[in-house]
Formats: sequence, structure tokens, C-alpha cells
Amino acid sequence: MKAVLAFDQGTTSSRAIAFGHDGRILGIAQQEFRQIFPQPGWVEHDALEIWESQRAVAARAIEAARLSRDDLAAFGIANQRETTVLWERATGRPVHNAIVWQDRRTASRCDALRQAGRASMIARKTGLVIDPYFSGTKLEWLLDHVPRARERAAAGELAFGTIDCWLAWQLTGGREHVTDASNASRTLLYDIHRMDWDEELLALFRVPRALLPRVAATSGPIARSSCEGLPAGVPIAGMAGDQQAALFGQACLRPGMAKNTYGTGCFALMNTGEAIAASKSGLVATVAWLHGGKVSYALEGGVFVAGAAIQWLRDGLGLIGHASEIDALASSVADAGGVHFVPALAGLGAPYWDPHARGTIVGITRGTTRAHLARATLEAIAFQSAELIEAMAADSGIALTELRVDGGASASDLLMQTQADLLGVPVVRPRVTETTALGAAYLAGMGVGFWKDEAEIASLWSAERTFEPRMPREAARERLGEWKRAVERSRDWARDA
Repeated sequence: MKAVLAFDQGTTSSRAIAFGHDGRILGIAQQEFRQIFPQPGWVEHDALEIWESQRAVAARAIEAARLSRDDLAAFGIANQRETTVLWERATGRPVHNAIVWQDRRTASRCDALRQAGRASMIARKTGLVIDPYFSGTKLEWLLDHVPRARERAAAGELAFGTIDCWLAWQLTGGREHVTDASNASRTLLYDIHRMDWDEELLALFRVPRALLPRVAATSGPIARSSCEGLPAGVPIAGMAGDQQAALFGQACLRPGMAKNTYGTGCFALMNTGEAIAASKSGLVATVAWLHGGKVSYALEGGVFVAGAAIQWLRDGLGLIGHASEIDALASSVADAGGVHFVPALAGLGAPYWDPHARGTIVGITRGTTRAHLARATLEAIAFQSAELIEAMAADSGIALTELRVDGGASASDLLMQTQADLLGVPVVRPRVTETTALGAAYLAGMGVGFWKDEAEIASLWSAERTFEPRMPREAARERLGEWKRAVERSRDWARDA
């Protein structure tokens, strides 16, 4: 066996990457897919398009790496997490577009749940906060709004899953309806203490148990491939939510180690080991992975719009022609000229959890240029992440000694230096920045013995560059204070959401 193939299914594109024994990339393919915006605050995907794009890039990555069926040790899946799919068991066809994690349509339902006093019970069982981000209210909305969905769900005709589950269904030709513990923990329906679906939560969201997948370990044999266009009989041996996969891929395998992924959104996770950290700062507790009967947990903070803000500058405003141009444009000015961009384009995540917030640009003058706005966009990503890390240190009682970074926007030296300056700790970028896919590959490979254990995986991690902080701490605190003033201008805006 020469390789493990990782399916890295993200919010804006599908990727597949083949990794060798040394953790290096052998072949890679990527394809963007449509973003569907039925009305303000709503975000959907065509689940069949996701599958078709993911299958296509997997075939291309195998071809690029010149691998045969006999060369493949396993498939691993990493996925955009809370995005919700409801489909027919008989045909495998979705009954509605997938509702994306960024979608805000259930904001008023979440308000009602909080007002009804449900927040503490949900937090106690799931580690999560009540927010449209998570899958529970999305599934409830589908059951309420798709004709006959509740009736058909109760009769066992429909299946629910997050994207990992949807891909596993397709990869196995409809034979396996399965998710893993890390993805189950993001649904608002799963008790992370008992590690099982919870009857009280199912009743609260009126979700029939017949809809739910079985929950498998994050690493270990789950099923075998059986679909047109890809090699048959390959073990599917790793499944994880993208951020948990990135934590594993960054070899943050000991309590206190943390990473931040700069993708469509920005997600900081700290390994808390076997302890579930209860947050007082607006973070969430989540299952990191389940392997060998042992559960590891993480503390997480999520920013909904990070790289997506750069995409908006490109597609929405036409300020840049390609995302890679932002660094040069932002670096053409010494600072943002007093401009702050709060990219609450899908509300605010941690630590605010304000689904009614909306994007805001403050500090504009006659001297403001597109370069200032580009720089303000990069700085916004760093400001949002700094708030998460600040909250993480407060909740865990662990002072961060370094932050490992990955994701597309981590390629920006300006952003990484800004992040180090704001945090006051080194920011470390690894040689392989595709750590979400790498984590999925490691989990799958470990599940079939391609890699022996976590110690071997940790030995493969290496740094490409370390960004040391240069800014005095008092100056960093002042800048964060200005940022928080700007955030307040964005809050509680979309009152009808």
C-alpha cells in the first residue's frame, strides 16, 4: 500500500488529496461548486453537486498520483460540519437543498429556545450554544417545510446526515448510513458525555430517531467503497469534521495544544484531552475524536466569515481579480487608515453568537482606498481569531505558548504576522498546510495500520515558518479595543432574521 486518499469536502470547494507514508502530497485535485442564496441570510448547496464534484476530484487525485486500487490503503473523509442534508433512502435523492452551516434562517427559533430556558440543558448535554449554526434547528426546519417530510421521516423513508454521512452513503452505494462522533457532536442532538443520541433533545426538536445515522469511531474501519467512478472495496477508515481533522493533522495530540484554521470561516481548537471544558466565554466544547474506545475533547471558537470575506471582495465588490492578490494590495499601504471591516456577513459566531449581526465597515474617509479595505479585511480575520484565543485561554486556564495555523489564508505572511502581533505568541505554519485533508488521511491510515499510532504521526509534523510577535503588548491591546468598538456597531442589526 502506497497511499491514503482524503476527501476534503469544504464549504466552497471539494478537494481530494493522496498522501504517502511520509505525510507528503502525492496527488491533489480541487473543484468549486455553486453557492445558493435564496434570500438574505440563507445559504444552500446542491448535495448532489457536492457528491459529483467530490467523486470527480477523487478520481483526478488518484490519477495524478498514478495510483491503482492496490496502492490505496484507505479513504478518509473530512467535511464542512453542520451543513444538513435530508434525502430519500429508496432513491438517494435529497428532498431539498442542503442547508449550509452559515445559514441564518432559524435565528428566530433559536431566540425562542433561549427565551424558553433551554440553553443550559442543551449546553450541559451537547457542549454547544443555541445558534442557527448547528444542525438541529436546520433539520427541524426541513421537517416543517418540506411537504410530507415529517410523515415520511416517521415512516423511515428519509435519512438525515451531515456532509460526511452523505458522502459515506454515496461512497457505499447507499449501504451505509453512518456518521462519526466528532460530526454527531455538532448536531444539538448528541450527548457528548454518554456518547449517544439523546431522547430529550430529539423530542425538543421533534426529530424521529429513524432519521439518524449510526455513530462510528473517528478512526477505524467503517465501511468499504462501492460506487461508480472510484475503486471498489477500499476501506473507509476515518471520518471527522473538518476542524477536528485539522487539529489531528496539526499533531495537536496533547492537552493544551491549539490550532487555528483560516478557511471560509476561522476555527480555533484546543485539545482538552479526556476533560470536557465548560466555557464561560462563548466557546463550545466538542468531541475531537473517538479512537480505540477513548474519547478526546476540544474547546472551540468559530468565526463564520474569514476567507469568505476575501471571496466577497473578489466576487461581490470586484476589488480583486483573484484571492491571491489581496496580500500585495493590502501590503501597499502601511495600515488600514483607521478602517475596520467587521465581516458579520452571516452573523457573528464565538464569542458573541449574534445571528442578527451584519457586515459593517467603519472609519471610512475621503482618503480610504481599496488597499485600505483589503488590509482591513485581513486584519479582521486576525482580530476575530485573537478574540477566540483570548477566550480559550480564559476558559482553559492554559496560557498559549504557540499557535499552529493552516488553511488557505494562512499562506498570507501579512495575516500571519498580524496574528502573531495581536496574540503575543509565535504563530507556526507547517510545511504541509492542507492539514484538514492530512488529518482525515492520518485518521483513516491509523485505522488500518498504514501509520502505527499517534506518536508516528506526531513525528511527521514539521514547521515551514514561525512568525514571532513584534508589536508591544500595550499597542496590541489598544488595537483589539478599537476592533471591539467596531464589532458593537455591527450587532443586533437584522431584526427580522
